[in-house]
Amino acid sequence: MSESHDTSGELRVLNPATEEVVATVPAASAADVDAAVVRATRAQAAWAALAPADRARLLRRFAAAVDGHLEELAALEVREAGHTVGNARWEAGNVRDLLDYAAGGVERLTGRQIPVPGGLDVTILEALGVVGVIAPWNFPMPIAAWGTAPALAAGNAVLLKPAETTPLTALRLAALALEAGLPDGLFQVLPGHGPVAGDALVEHPGVAKVVFTGSTAVGRRVAAKGAALLKPVTLELGGKSPNIVFADADLEAAAAATPMSFLDNSGQDCCARTRILVQRPVYDRFLDLLAPAIESVRVGDPADENTEMGPLISRAQLDRVRSYVPAGADGIRGKAPEGGPGFWFPPTVLTGVGPDARVAVEEVFGPVAVALPFDDEADAIRLADATEYGLSGSLWTRDVGRALRVSSALRAGNLSVNSHASVRYWTPFGGFKQSGLGRELGPDALAAFTETKNVFISNASSSTEGPAQ
Repeated sequence: MSESHDTSGELRVLNPATEEVVATVPAASAADVDAAVVRATRAQAAWAALAPADRARLLRRFAAAVDGHLEELAALEVREAGHTVGNARWEAGNVRDLLDYAAGGVERLTGRQIPVPGGLDVTILEALGVVGVIAPWNFPMPIAAWGTAPALAAGNAVLLKPAETTPLTALRLAALALEAGLPDGLFQVLPGHGPVAGDALVEHPGVAKVVFTGSTAVGRRVAAKGAALLKPVTLELGGKSPNIVFADADLEAAAAATPMSFLDNSGQDCCARTRILVQRPVYDRFLDLLAPAIESVRVGDPADENTEMGPLISRAQLDRVRSYVPAGADGIRGKAPEGGPGFWFPPTVLTGVGPDARVAVEEVFGPVAVALPFDDEADAIRLADATEYGLSGSLWTRDVGRALRVSSALRAGNLSVNSHASVRYWTPFGGFKQSGLGRELGPDALAAFTETKNVFISNASSSTEGPAQ
């Protein structure tokens, strides 16, 4: 689902670094979604009936197929999303790893035996049926796999709607799934416009659950449409994450790590640490250390092995980011290509703004951060929580007690101490407040795509059994 209202019959995929048309892809209609649900429903029944070991084996073949085409998938991601080639390789590898990890859970998706009087009570985890996954353009491959891999492993069929600007890797993954032996119709990709294919997927009575990653505004609409059908949704939405640097931290290490905490993927990351909160006694020193680190970030051709930051995804996104940075604003700026094609914006840290400024509280989704001073732990926590979001965050300190206190106090779903890592496929991921509903990844990911059925087996004879309840 997207906030775009262009509903033409095709999608033009642009290379964000050159503005050249990479491909033209037919856009799915509501009728296409309906036909896909019919095929998926048929395929899912056969898939769920397979022995768990056979489902796991096919998912591992899918993972192996992805592994054999890592460079191809990475090259597609560079062209359609403008990601640096190093990042794109990691993303393709993450899809492989998620499929392997999910395959390992197929044979461990167990229910429970619950002690009750009068017989035996067991729970069974059963597949939901057909699951809709609506993936964003900022991390097209891995986030698509966050929903797809565990849903397939749990016995479901998956209909994946990629973002309008980044359908190519999704289409290639679907082809690789077929080559690996997954049943036809089990994993289908439906490129299309949000108001058409996205809405049709969310509103279809044959789709049992929807997983959506995108903006909070669109996430609210997905939740409302799902609620009309009592359809469960998982929502991974916006963020405005803090990077809290205490005076006792290793300032050199914190400053060196800060640039890519908000410049990775050109800042188009819900977990980007775009609010740099620094304890007042070391604020100036930290900025002195940060300036050369920002200025040295290599921005350019994403296909170049040495590039650290590429372009933004589109002209619209570039205009949005520019709107947050007034001409002549105080701060630290890096360099970006100028005067040619492509959607470029330089790494930027603004220092002349207050904590209530628009750029300090809204999600920019670009390579722009603000640096703000704070006084003590209580002030840091107050500033860190002073947004509607609660997705991620970091804190830098040598004091273990402080790390525990602040981590406990912050209202965010994913925190790192002396690190900026937010996402590991082994651990749960999701947000508080307006950053979403539910959790993805981790050991419980498969269970999120099941219904729990309770079965009681009486051991009483018919002559002694009491009334039904």
